[in-house]
Amino acid sequence: MIEVSDKMGNKLSMSEIKKKSVNRIVNVLLDFELMLLRWVSHIPFHNVRILFYRLSGLKIGRGSSVHMWCNFFNPKGIEIGEGTIIGDHAFLDGRALLKIGNHVDIASRVMIYNSEHNVHSDDFHAIEEPVIIKDYVFIGPGVIIQPGVTIGKGAVVAAGAVVAKDVNDFTMVGGVPAQKIGERQNKNPHYKLGRARLFQ
Repeated sequence: MIEVSDKMGNKLSMSEIKKKSVNRIVNVLLDFELMLLRWVSHIPFHNVRILFYRLSGLKIGRGSSVHMWCNFFNPKGIEIGEGTIIGDHAFLDGRALLKIGNHVDIASRVMIYNSEHNVHSDDFHAIEEPVIIKDYVFIGPGVIIQPGVTIGKGAVVAAGAVVAKDVNDFTMVGGVPAQKIGERQNKNPHYKLGRARLFQ
């Protein structure tokens, strides 16, 4: 009988081989879907992109838009509220829940992750934790948000920040790692964001 081992050299039972085989097929299909969504991200019409994103399982509220060249990982784990704008070249990770609230303004080249490797483990396995971004948050360009973070209502994240821990409501943070740099004065936001840029 032929013995099969995993990448760590551990022998696998038949049930483990079957489970790993099914998992591999699912991942190949997901990779193919993500490739198609990358092609969709080049279409210069918001409504067309939104239609395909919804068909992929991404939940997008009324009046929200995702600018061109956005990349996803597992769109079925992503929820975007109403009236929210996602800038171009964003990366949205849905391997665990990514919940983005209403009237959130996310600038260009923002990367939001909810999965990372456990660098202390023997097998370098992945850890997944949800990311929650509440209503009326503004996230500046080039921000990186790490797994397990909650960004409170009305918070502001300055450009280029790396957010590794929770941000309180109406708090302004910046830097690497992000630290409090101020407080937002308007504690009762009720504005609506302007329309998304055409053909972008």
